[in-house]
Amino acid sequence: MTIELEHVSHAYDVEVLHDLNLKLEGYRSLALIGVSGSGKSTLIRLMSGLEIPNSGRISINGASVRDEAYRKRVGFVFQNHNLFPHLTLKKNITLILEKTRDMNKDDAEKTALKYLHMLHLEDQVDKLPKNVSGGQAQRASIARALSLDPDIIFLDEPTSSLDPILTHEVLTAVEELRGLGKRFIFVTHVMSFVKDFADYVVFMDDGRIVEHGLPEILDNPTGETLKAFMKRVR
Repeated sequence: MTIELEHVSHAYDVEVLHDLNLKLEGYRSLALIGVSGSGKSTLIRLMSGLEIPNSGRISINGASVRDEAYRKRVGFVFQNHNLFPHLTLKKNITLILEKTRDMNKDDAEKTALKYLHMLHLEDQVDKLPKNVSGGQAQRASIARALSLDPDIIFLDEPTSSLDPILTHEVLTAVEELRGLGKRFIFVTHVMSFVKDFADYVVFMDDGRIVEHGLPEILDNPTGETLKAFMKRVR
């Protein structure tokens, strides 16, 4: 995976990202970490193409995140599962496949069942989101993202609303996806998962990239800001 950020800034009412620059190549799983409000969720939305930066350029695997073709090759998992509440887990996937990928109903159902089974949800496929656990609903959201056959899967704090047991359930399921050949860019506050799953880490603070490197930087940070952060999250 190649990632290029060139002078990326972004604002809502105030500027939340300040002139970010980064160039990476050859990594399969990138973690964005930092305290709440550091800008990591905004950055992951920009990198996925959900939003367009106010200024600067973002290129991933040689494609601009502004390109519609790029956005069709990524999957996104939100902090909350974001499933349609009135549809079963299976229908949450088949509807997307039929509407956005022009799949016929039979192929859409086969694909949905394949990924729901992969995420250990084969006995939950006909249930509504309200009738499954939070961890199961979030795993269904991951299955929905996978069903689109994306090159890159973006996960924005997928366990932020879950208790420790369900957090472990979801992150274990994500780790089981290593063999699919996908690339991952994710935001999380669970440092044990970062150390296990990421092969590169970007630490953000106050809308800036403060420190970045291999996961070993978490155990041996060079900057005082990352040192203080790691003391808080341990």
